[in-house]
Amino acid sequence: MNTLKLFGKRIKELRKKCGLTQEQLSEKLGLFQKQIGNIETGTCFTTINNLKKLSEQFGVEIKDLFDFNYLQDREQIIEQINNILSKASDDELQKYYRVLTALLK
Repeated sequence: MNTLKLFGKRIKELRKKCGLTQEQLSEKLGLFQKQIGNIETGTCFTTINNLKKLSEQFGVEIKDLFDFNYLQDREQIIEQINNILSKASDDELQKYYRVLTALLK
């Protein structure tokens, strides 16, 4: 999934967490509802000024708007995990295994 789509999913997630519709968010930010829709679908990005408005509205720092690694597709996540595991030393691999099995209990 490309970065714009991931960013859009993150904005949608934050908007819904705040209990806002696209229309309500657009009114609060002084934007058109279509702009919010385009951001959420990943068809366009936005300005730094709008990033500031979004971060203030959601009560997060601007950098947190880009915290969307967990929104990646299953295949991308598996690939990244496999990459980490393949580079791990034997000791690291044992630690990862213990942590994972503890989490799954």
